[in-house]
Amino acid sequence: MAISIAADAARPGSPLAHSWSEVVGAGRAAEGLRAGWQEHLKDAAGRCGFRYVRFHGLFHDDMFVLRQDAAGRIYHTFHYVDDVFDRMLESGVRPFVEFGFSPGALAREHATTFWWGANGAPPTDMAAWTDLITATVRHWIGRYGADEVARWYFEVWNEPNLHNFFRGTRSEYFALYEATVRAVKAVDPRLRVGGPATSNFVPDARFAGEREDTAQHAVVLDAENLDALDWRPVWLEEFLAFCAARGLPVDFVSTHPYPTDWALDGHGGQHKEFVRGSDATVRDLRLLREIVDSGPYPDAEIHLTEWNSSPSPRDHAHDHMPAATFVVKSQVESAGLVDSLAHWVFTDVFEEGGAGDGIFHGGFGMVTYQGVPKPVFHAYRMLHALGDELLGRAPGAVATRHGGTGALAVLAYHYPEQQRSAPPKAAVRDEALAVQQVGEDTPLRVELRGLRPGARIVVETLAVGSGDATTAWRAMGSPDFPTREQTAELRAAAEDVRRRELAADGAGTFVLAETVTPWSVVLVREER
Repeated sequence: MAISIAADAARPGSPLAHSWSEVVGAGRAAEGLRAGWQEHLKDAAGRCGFRYVRFHGLFHDDMFVLRQDAAGRIYHTFHYVDDVFDRMLESGVRPFVEFGFSPGALAREHATTFWWGANGAPPTDMAAWTDLITATVRHWIGRYGADEVARWYFEVWNEPNLHNFFRGTRSEYFALYEATVRAVKAVDPRLRVGGPATSNFVPDARFAGEREDTAQHAVVLDAENLDALDWRPVWLEEFLAFCAARGLPVDFVSTHPYPTDWALDGHGGQHKEFVRGSDATVRDLRLLREIVDSGPYPDAEIHLTEWNSSPSPRDHAHDHMPAATFVVKSQVESAGLVDSLAHWVFTDVFEEGGAGDGIFHGGFGMVTYQGVPKPVFHAYRMLHALGDELLGRAPGAVATRHGGTGALAVLAYHYPEQQRSAPPKAAVRDEALAVQQVGEDTPLRVELRGLRPGARIVVETLAVGSGDATTAWRAMGSPDFPTREQTAELRAAAEDVRRRELAADGAGTFVLAETVTPWSVVLVREER
């Protein structure tokens, strides 16, 4: 299918919020103490425009926030948290706080998930929990000022519908939310609190009760067409009803709309991992918008605090072009529906399952552990280059204008129609490469009118072998642990996105007409 879009600089536009760069994820708080993590964050914030960072493990024992002595006395310590938050703020990003998981001294169960032993269980002492919340928020206000902290977000827990993350019931989570939101608002009612941070969208009744009913998975396992099923967010409507009945504030709602039928490890041990259609994210976000607009909190913001092409930290699709093109397609086509769609995560300094077994191991990150940008990094960099005024959309493209300068920016993406689903999980690298070979070349035409005569136009093309370090990596023999010299070569290859400087004609018109390969992303922007 040909991609064609035209934009006139003199035409009026409509506001375009960059929901793609509002929030980005990271693994856990303690990883933020590492030099590599801090370097990658500064780069991602500067070049991709991310404004908030969310991560797990704020209260994990490796952050030493809560300790209990032999006599049972509880102490709060904030040195490590201060270190991470200070460096985040210095990099130009703010915390999107996730309150969790339980400190060891308060956890009903221990080491329920992840290599680092997250305590995914409700606190045994709710009074001690609310004391912890109160002390933590007061500390932040004392350190950073009430006006600064009022610009943050506070999310209660992570994916409490999943057994590994919350060894409790839905009612226990709702009680935890109530205690937490009341504690936060008692310190400062301006602070923004929300939930339920659930995962994922499901088309069945597996989460209709207090705990997950794995027998309900048969609806998906037996389906002939996943996209014909009625996919809905987990616990969201019940959560909003509970909060309304109890008179609780909900400043934002959050959930995790991965375009898959599984959240962690398949279906109750059957490990079947199906991927939904390539437009699943857009459909999910449209439904979320309808639910919130018609619910008891129509003014609540909507933050999707985790999202990626899959919820697996060992998915080789994450390292290759199809994931980048899926990001651009989903973010552009869902723009205006929600306040944020947060990519999980910005760096492969990430240890849910332990360290990666090589430089390109299929990690969630936009950059490798060694700091080599992946195509998805450039996808977000190009999205950030769009303007704040929408001039037009077309299948496979969006046209924008920067309100401050009047400069135009167009982003086009070739997600081949032969790939009807989101990029499927690639357990091995060859599976990712096979998807990358799907599709056919297609014509691209971009026409810009109303420009200054001779206006300078920059065209960048992200594609296989252009801004794609895996091509260079395979050419050097696919070393899992590249030398310093090889790492420098890979960084250079990753930054080598094809770039052309062109110009509008004497009448102020610019036309780009060419053929693009499958999975290409093309940024056309006016430079002023």
